[in-house]
Amino acid sequence: MERAVLGASPEIADTAFVSEMAYAVGDVRVGERASLWPFVCLRGDREPVTVGDESNVQEFSMLHGATIGDGVTVGHNVVIDYATVEDSALVGMSSTVQQDAVVRSDSIVAPGCVVTEGQTVPEGHVAYGVPARTQPLDADKREEIARVHELYVDHAATYKDAGLE
Repeated sequence: MERAVLGASPEIADTAFVSEMAYAVGDVRVGERASLWPFVCLRGDREPVTVGDESNVQEFSMLHGATIGDGVTVGHNVVIDYATVEDSALVGMSSTVQQDAVVRSDSIVAPGCVVTEGQTVPEGHVAYGVPARTQPLDADKREEIARVHELYVDHAATYKDAGLE
């Protein structure tokens, strides 16, 4: 469902898949071949929400005033609040990325991790724990980012072709 608020309406690319049970309100931009799965909430009421090309936001996730780059995977039950996730990153299930935090490109936020207010996850690192600590990614984890990204681009095309919007 797409709704206008405060004079702003969502702009969603024609090639994006948006579940009929996703909610986008206000100043929201969703890029080419991106996907929003059931029970996702994108709130662009005070600050814009941007989801880049080929990025996916999975079930029960909430983005408020967030910037998501291209090729990003946002796992199930994630909260990203006034924060930035750069290109080709993966934010694992049940994670939180708090205000003014930045997850740099080619990085992973491990499931259940809390990236605290103002924290930066360096490029090519994994963040884990509460509060988040970081260490460099190994080659297998870098491949995982690409594998999950490609899987969800394919899933979204399948769902879009089936008319499940």
